[in-house]
Amino acid sequence: MKKVLVTGASGFIARNCLSPLVEEDYDVYAVALDQIEGAPESVKWIEADLLDEKQAEKTAKDVGATHLLHFAWYAEPKKYWSAEENFKWLEASKALLKYFYDSGGQRAVMAGTCAEYDWQHGCCDESGTPLLPATVYGKCKHFLQESMTTFSKKTGLSSAWGRIFFLYGPNEHPARLVPHVVTSILKGNPAFCSHGNQLRDFLYVKDVASAFVSLLNSDVQGAVNIASGEAIALKEVITKIGEKIGRSELIRLGAIPSSKDEPPMLVANIQRLTNEVRWAPGYDIDTGLDQTIEWWRNNLEKKVVH
Repeated sequence: MKKVLVTGASGFIARNCLSPLVEEDYDVYAVALDQIEGAPESVKWIEADLLDEKQAEKTAKDVGATHLLHFAWYAEPKKYWSAEENFKWLEASKALLKYFYDSGGQRAVMAGTCAEYDWQHGCCDESGTPLLPATVYGKCKHFLQESMTTFSKKTGLSSAWGRIFFLYGPNEHPARLVPHVVTSILKGNPAFCSHGNQLRDFLYVKDVASAFVSLLNSDVQGAVNIASGEAIALKEVITKIGEKIGRSELIRLGAIPSSKDEPPMLVANIQRLTNEVRWAPGYDIDTGLDQTIEWWRNNLEKKVVH
């Protein structure tokens, strides 16, 4: 039986991978400091701090997984771009990969980021767009991808690297754009936003998770963009949220300045994901936003009750 070690298992993306992995007949071992509600009963939870090399080594040896799906990283909004924790996770991830391989690992998939690309190019593809990360986060992720590629060539380990673009959905950090707009409006407060002309590539979190599971199941090697392949203006996403909740008058486009370093467009070429991994999204933007709004509505109501 295929045995997969999932790191960061209580996080935004990884928690959505657990059920699909079980459905694909994986024996799932989930590493997290806290368990989550609603996960399949067959998932085996491991409480371990992977920044502690001894704990990481013990976890890899004890599980003896055939597959690794690695999401664990420092992800505090705004802070993660330049945080020292990026360097710690770079080294910890390299160590985990070695321990996984030494314990009989056969295929590893790790989470990368569109921040590895040179954002001046707008449309990013894995083979043609220069890799020129401008942040500590992007650089550390890129260094990890290079290390995994070198390690795989040396050892014969099958590996792939999923470059995530922009995502949204239930359980997202409330400081991020979509939950900020949704929760502000649901509370009856103004949703202060920038002009919203920026074009971005959004994918619903359950689709992101599904794409990673498909990538893990495949024999595709190297970097693969995890995205929708379609550009949408932030103001269109924001406007859709206001219309769906029925409080469009609370949206304040242009109320806050946009970053000077913010590129006008970031969208992925997803030919590898579509043609080689043979994956397609299951949610369009409207369905994804509907489910996201409903989740936040229920979550806010629970807080009011308690």
